[in-house]
Amino acid sequence: MEPTVPSPTHLDPEESTPLETSLATERGLQTGDYLTSGQGVRLPDTDHSLKAGPRGPSLLEDFHLREKITHFDHERIPERVVHARGAGAYGTFTAYGNAASVTKAGFLAEKGRETQVFVRFSTVLGSRGSADTVRDTRGFATKFYTAEGNFDLVGNNMPVFFIQDAIKFPDLIHAAKWHPDREIPQAQTAHDTFWDFVSLHTEATHHVFWAMSDRGIPRSYRTMEGFGVHTFRLVNADNETALVKFHWKPVAGVHSQAWEETQLTAGVDPDFHRRDLADSIDAGLFYEYELGIQVMPDSADETFEGIDLLDPTKIVPEELAPVQPIGKLVLNRNPDNFHAETEQIAFHMGNVVPGIDVTNDPLLQGRLFSYLDTQLSRLGGPNFTQLPINRPHAPVNDNFRDGMHQSVVHRGIAPYLPNSLSFGGPVPAGPENGGYVHVPKPVLGDKVRANPVSFADHYSQAALFYHSLSPIEQDHMVEAFTFELSKCYEQAIRVRMLSVLANVDAGLTAKVAAGLGLPAPEGKPPVTVTPSPALAQITDRTWPIAGRVVGVIGTPDAATAALQATLKTQGVVVRVIAPVGGEGVERTFQTARSVEFDAVVVAMATDNPQVTVLLQEAYRHAKAIGVQGDGEQTLAAAGIDVKAPGILLDPDAETLAAALGKHRVWDRIPLLKPAAASAGS
Repeated sequence: MEPTVPSPTHLDPEESTPLETSLATERGLQTGDYLTSGQGVRLPDTDHSLKAGPRGPSLLEDFHLREKITHFDHERIPERVVHARGAGAYGTFTAYGNAASVTKAGFLAEKGRETQVFVRFSTVLGSRGSADTVRDTRGFATKFYTAEGNFDLVGNNMPVFFIQDAIKFPDLIHAAKWHPDREIPQAQTAHDTFWDFVSLHTEATHHVFWAMSDRGIPRSYRTMEGFGVHTFRLVNADNETALVKFHWKPVAGVHSQAWEETQLTAGVDPDFHRRDLADSIDAGLFYEYELGIQVMPDSADETFEGIDLLDPTKIVPEELAPVQPIGKLVLNRNPDNFHAETEQIAFHMGNVVPGIDVTNDPLLQGRLFSYLDTQLSRLGGPNFTQLPINRPHAPVNDNFRDGMHQSVVHRGIAPYLPNSLSFGGPVPAGPENGGYVHVPKPVLGDKVRANPVSFADHYSQAALFYHSLSPIEQDHMVEAFTFELSKCYEQAIRVRMLSVLANVDAGLTAKVAAGLGLPAPEGKPPVTVTPSPALAQITDRTWPIAGRVVGVIGTPDAATAALQATLKTQGVVVRVIAPVGGEGVERTFQTARSVEFDAVVVAMATDNPQVTVLLQEAYRHAKAIGVQGDGEQTLAAAGIDVKAPGILLDPDAETLAAALGKHRVWDRIPLLKPAAASAGS
């Protein structure tokens, strides 16, 4: 007797799915029959006339399976070589109108004009799956969808870069990324190849100092400055030119995490920064920045106060050229699809509009090639500008044709110039019609691969930066250098890097050398250094607190509700931390960690060990701690003195808000010196 097709009772229930009633009716089947992907329909074992044979279409014949799997197999595109880990948001830029004296770019010059933007924040070194809070440079790239076309301001959260010439960029990234034999360590510079490179390549010294400062571990993208890095040339309506540097100034101020916090956060919530961005926008707590420019004369030597403006390793101190605010950016809408928008957005330094021009900065010139070239492999060809996220909001008519992923159906038979078959068009627009024309500039001198003499000073501005920091920030830099160099296996690299530091500051070198157990070498640091107070993060100023998070340890009650309501009016998020979940409880003792709160209020007595750890970390990271009711007993269980700086007894919302506005309890820092980790700025 020949075998029959097995009945549904012979099937593994985990490998088959009950048919929905509507689908069963449509196919003439009974509810309860099974449909399995790739095997067609299995009928009940009642028709013994069915003969043995194939149980359904083959894999190649089942086009439903084939198309689904084929698409799935090709869902991924190459990640960015650098800046792979990122997050983005839409926003609106509104011009103040005071830039009209230096540029004819309408989105900057016309008062009140609103321009849609997309901003992508990112780390540089890590892969897409790395943590947000590693010590690294951050990207701050903005695409302005202007009426004249797209303008891409592709900047970082540090105003200088490691190199002066684009040809060295592959060397820098190869050295800073993981070791090629093991592909570790991930998303960090605390390893031999990075420090081998920068200790030999001393033009990187200034940027290394920024990276080892608290700027390398920002609290949030909300509290992070952005810089255009390079010097740009602006052109006004009278064709007069000026040299400028672009700055993004966060309304919330510049603040950072503590070093220990970054390590905890990477494990507790590796998506810390992108989560803060998305959650804040969803809550209506929008990120805000002012765009400012430093304006310098467009002199023949392209220098200002002795500073070569084409050297991307140099800054112009704000005391010499103040940053003039020219507009405000508000990030107010999250993307609908991460891949289609945040991942596929393609920035290009060559996306400029009339009124903005580039300079002969050799690093900028290399970026003009590299950014465009990168998209050809990442996004599959030259038509990536047709993707919705990259498409200009201004009309485009050109003779670009064909290529991979061409989505425009061009008409006409004359995609060339000159022609007579399409009435001679499209004709490149002249300046009178908004067309782009580069500013004519004379070029003199020999064409050689060599740096100008002005590029040779690698130490004076690193010293300027170090001496501009507060003593607390300087201590953090000592700790950062000591930690990073301690992770190098090769002693020769540590010794060589100490010799570099010795040319910046003897005191810094002595402290780092002591931490490494090595003698401090002598160097030739600058004799006189004029600090720039604008570079320090820790000041007497109090900052806006919208978007800050306060954790309240206790069960929901009237006092908690009142505190929550008052702080909410200032944009502060209050999260109740209770022993167990329930209505009004957002965290439990088991799920809460100190790193997600900017301040903590203790409103109940408990000796729970998880609460003890949370409070000890908050205290160690110099965060304000409020105490209500029986909360003093909880602090006592954690070994925290209620008389210590920043311990607020029965604080009202205004007192707590004032403490949040300072970011940290700086008076507590001296008490933390013996601790394993000190607070960040």
